[in-house]
Amino acid sequence: MPESNNEDDTKSNKRSHAEFTEEDGSGSSSDDDMGPQLPSTAAPKKKRRILPYEKLYISALPKSTRYSKSLMHKEQLTFLTMTPITEFLITSSVDGVVKFWKKVADGIEFVKEFKAHQGEILSVSTSADGRSFATAGRDKTIKLFDVMTFDLLAILQLDYVPKCVCWVHKKGSSLPMLAVSEDFKSNIHIFDGRGENQSPVYTIARLHRSPVSLMVYNNNYDCVVSSDDGGMVEYWRPSGSYEKPDNVFQLKSTTNLFEFKKAKSVPTSITLSPDGSRFATISFPDRKIRLFDFASGKLQRTYDESIRVIEEMQQAGTAIQKLDAVEFGRRVAQEREIESPNLRDKFNVTFDESGHFLIFGSYLGIKVLNTFTNKVVKVYGKEEGFRPLSVALYQGQPQKKGVTTVAMAASSNPLLQESETRDPILVATGVGKVRFYMFTNEEEVSKSTRDVQNEKPTVLGHKKAEQKKTVETGTAAIIHTTYGDIHIRLFPDAAPKAVENFVTHSKRGYYNNTIFHRVIKKFMIQGGDPLGDGTGGESIWGREFEDEFSSLKHDKPYTVSMANAGPNTNGSQFFITTEKTPWLDNKHTVFGRAVQGLDVIHKIENAKTYKERPEEDIKILSIDIA
Repeated sequence: MPESNNEDDTKSNKRSHAEFTEEDGSGSSSDDDMGPQLPSTAAPKKKRRILPYEKLYISALPKSTRYSKSLMHKEQLTFLTMTPITEFLITSSVDGVVKFWKKVADGIEFVKEFKAHQGEILSVSTSADGRSFATAGRDKTIKLFDVMTFDLLAILQLDYVPKCVCWVHKKGSSLPMLAVSEDFKSNIHIFDGRGENQSPVYTIARLHRSPVSLMVYNNNYDCVVSSDDGGMVEYWRPSGSYEKPDNVFQLKSTTNLFEFKKAKSVPTSITLSPDGSRFATISFPDRKIRLFDFASGKLQRTYDESIRVIEEMQQAGTAIQKLDAVEFGRRVAQEREIESPNLRDKFNVTFDESGHFLIFGSYLGIKVLNTFTNKVVKVYGKEEGFRPLSVALYQGQPQKKGVTTVAMAASSNPLLQESETRDPILVATGVGKVRFYMFTNEEEVSKSTRDVQNEKPTVLGHKKAEQKKTVETGTAAIIHTTYGDIHIRLFPDAAPKAVENFVTHSKRGYYNNTIFHRVIKKFMIQGGDPLGDGTGGESIWGREFEDEFSSLKHDKPYTVSMANAGPNTNGSQFFITTEKTPWLDNKHTVFGRAVQGLDVIHKIENAKTYKERPEEDIKILSIDIA
């Protein structure tokens, strides 16, 4: 496996002469020049950037930094959705349950619960008008809900596992449209959102090259921004030719949308600002929050939330809050847990109603970041015992009805003043928690009553009653490739973790449509990288796992081993040897041997290559486990 270069690019602190002259338009000396300096007047102090009406914007957020109430699902929560205009909070959990909560004058009220899916909910979406809601499940179904009547309207039965759903019609449209992406293919299907037709009205087949993991619709531009598992971001209009609209950038090369590909990272969350002028992303594994201008696709800000930066700030004492070593170690361990595939796509960022503030979870609590001054202005949940994951914000006036005239506003009618009162709520889920937590204006909170037991307890303490996990394993596999089938015998006793990793990935379809990206004659063929360039892929645990050396050696051809970038760096990539390779012993974990389809292995081995990569893609279509 090619060694990956993980060193951060560094820039010299020295600036060139051209940079100086660009800044002040002259060749005058400066403090940064080498050698003696000419006498000069003191440079004026740089003015601190100030956001007009910052205090007003902050006052529209919840006052209390401690949560005032928490409510339950039976299982861990996955998604929070605050519907625009209709003012509903919709929560979902890993067991396929969806709950509707209505925002009222003081807090929220439970409305209805659905067992929407048999198994995990993979994606949810609410329409721009707040009237339609959709969920996508691992059970190959899409459920369509009417938010106002909190009723299940229709079910779409699919022949594939959906990866992402997104409503793609404008406010007030008479025909709702829903975009659905596939888990293992790059196709995007457009469905009639009324559910009257089980077949898509259109399929976008060649926009992306990898499965599409995120889609967000911008009502103001009538445009969808989508991203795939390869880190590519695209714009498209959900009508007509389904191509990039004319009201955004002309050439993608003028944008910064290739940032994720350059950073070898994938967006796991995309959120639009309320006016649609900007969008914010979170990506992994670089853990950076990026702020883009929507129309130009230009990058405006980047905020680094990586563990490396967290550790550096803790050591330097520049963090918002200094933690003792034990507590800091505990929180960093929890940060690493978020990098697992099951959690990182639940980590999101949201805007406040002004679009000037970003709100997101961190190891210190929920940060409110002023994007104009680049300062954290508030932290919620600093003293609470959970790590915030998904967040949603409501800032409306739930009692306000009708139009307020100037005369009415000028009056001192107490009923009118009460109806104008805001009741902002910040809602958050926590890592490994079955609860969602609400931060409000209520500052006097009783710790003994704020955690409501609205579900029959199914947990002991904060941990689920211990259940024996069934470890995925097998003794044989058939790799179906575009060149034919390869039959493999697996050795779970000699390499249990490597086999479990390979079997689980295979059953989940992780290897489907990946290519053999590295082929060397009289040596080996290598695959298992979803990025297709030898730099990607991860284990089922979301981290590298240790080597498992045994009596099995690379003493014969057709040995199946884990590819790595050094000791204990196993991920998802594997290779099959075509000769004896004894120099690989005790460097790569042997977990199988090919027993049939040896001619297929040699056919792949002898394929035409350029720089070790086959000129024609040779794909793994699927892998069956026995």
